[in-house]
Amino acid sequence: MAAVYVSNLVVNAGSTFSQTFELAESDDSGPLDLNGFTVAAQFRKHAGSSTKHDFTTVVSDASEGKILISLSATESAVPKPGRYVYDIVITNAASEKTRVVEGSVLVREGVTR
Repeated sequence: MAAVYVSNLVVNAGSTFSQTFELAESDDSGPLDLNGFTVAAQFRKHAGSSTKHDFTTVVSDASEGKILISLSATESAVPKPGRYVYDIVITNAASEKTRVVEGSVLVREGVTR
């Protein structure tokens, strides 16, 4: 299975956001085959926070190990500006979960209204 990859994100509040991740096998032998997997991603103020914000997640190209996470302009306007933590978890057909990406999210407030 893939190792956990760290990637920090910047989300501009009130704007659409999307990021694609390309997952590789842990031995770098090629892309991680995501056929039969589901994906989920959330961000929170801290790992123990009960308040969560869900990314929209899609396995965009299973054979190439590609995952797309996104937020609409409306969704990105909900969290208060600041720093958050996030992760992406994949689940196989046997319901085994693996965290594959983690990092921080900086939500920046815009100026122009």
